[in-house]
Amino acid sequence: MTRDGRIPFNWPYMTGKELYYIAQSHFNGRLAGDGPFTQRCHAWLESRSGCHQALLTHSCTAALEMAALLLDIAPGDEVVMPSYTFVSTANAFVLRGAVPVFVDIRSDTLNLDEGLLEAAITERTRAIVAVHYAGVACEMDAITAIAARHRIKVVEDAAQGVLASYKGRALGSIGDLGTYSFHETKNLIAGEGGALLVNDPRLAARAEVIREKGTDRSRYFRGEVDRYTWQDLGSSFLPGELIAAFLWAQFEDAEHITAARHQGWSRYHELLAPLASAGALRRPVVPEACGHNAHMYYVVLPDGTDRDAVLEACRSQGVFPVFHYVPLHDSPAGRRFGRSSGALPVTESLAGRVVRLPLWVGIGEDEQNRVVRALAGALGG
Repeated sequence: MTRDGRIPFNWPYMTGKELYYIAQSHFNGRLAGDGPFTQRCHAWLESRSGCHQALLTHSCTAALEMAALLLDIAPGDEVVMPSYTFVSTANAFVLRGAVPVFVDIRSDTLNLDEGLLEAAITERTRAIVAVHYAGVACEMDAITAIAARHRIKVVEDAAQGVLASYKGRALGSIGDLGTYSFHETKNLIAGEGGALLVNDPRLAARAEVIREKGTDRSRYFRGEVDRYTWQDLGSSFLPGELIAAFLWAQFEDAEHITAARHQGWSRYHELLAPLASAGALRRPVVPEACGHNAHMYYVVLPDGTDRDAVLEACRSQGVFPVFHYVPLHDSPAGRRFGRSSGALPVTESLAGRVVRLPLWVGIGEDEQNRVVRALAGALGG
C-alpha cells in the first residue's frame, strides 16, 4: 500500500542485495554486458529450465526479435499466434516482413486454442508462437505435435512464465526457442530485461552471433578466435552488467518470491469463491498439467458487465485493478500487418471482461480483503 493508502496494481519487490551487487560491478569496473553477473544468470536459467543455452537480453521483446532472426523469418512468411497477447509477440515477426496469423483463445485458460491451429497453417507458415498467459501453460504436447507434423518451429512467449511448468517441464524449454521477461511487473525483475532460451542446439552458435551485433565477439572472449568480425545479421540485444547484477539478486531469492506470490494468489482464490459461486465473476482456471507461478490473479466478469465502470468504482475506493490486452487483430497495426484465421469470438468476448487484481510480494491480508470488498461493491455484491 502506498503512503496515501492506495493499493496499486503492482509494487516492485527488491531483496535488499540489488544495490550491493550493482556497486560490486561498479567497483570491479565491469559495466558492459556479459560480465560475471550475466554468466551467473545464464547458468541459473539453464539449470532451472533445462534449456540448452540461455542468453540475457535487454527485454523479452529483444528475445522475440532474436527468435525471428534465428528462424530466418522472411517477407511473406506466416507466423501463427493468439490475438490476445502483447504487441511484441507480433512486432518481432512483422519487423522481418512476416504476416501474423491470429487464432482464437481457449475460454478456460485464455491461451491459444490448439484445436484451431491446423486450420490456420498454410504452406507459408514458418512458426507457431505459444503465449503462456498468466504463467499457465498452453497445451504444449498438442502444439509441438502439430508443429512437427507440418515441419514448422515453435516459439514459446513465456514472458509471464518464469518458474512455471507444463507436465514438469519449465515453460520456455519445450519449444525450439523460449523467451522470458524481467520487466518490473513480472515475478523476477530487473526494471527492464529478458532472456532467450535456446532449446535446439543447432541454433546456439548463431544465437550468440545475432545477440552480439552479428559478430563472433563471444567466441573471441572465450579465446576461440584471435579477432572478432561481422558474421551475420544481428543487433545489440544484450543488457548491461548492472541489469544482470540487479537480476542476480532476484534469482537468488526466487523461491521466496514465488512462494510469496502463491500465498497472495491462493488468498484471492479463497476470498473470491463466494462471488464466483454467485455468478458475479469467474476465477482463473489452472489445468492439472500446469504448474503456474502465481504471476497474475485475474477475474472474468459476466457478459454484459461494464468493465470500465467496475474499474472506476474500485479506483474510487483507492484500489487499482487494471484491464489487459486489446486484441491485436482488432488494432490498427494488426489489421494492417496481420490477418485472422476464422472468427475470434472467445477473444472478442473475454478481452473486454478481464480484470487483473493487485498482486505483489508482500501484499497483506488486509489489503487483499479491501480489494475484494471494493470489487464486490463495484459488482453490486
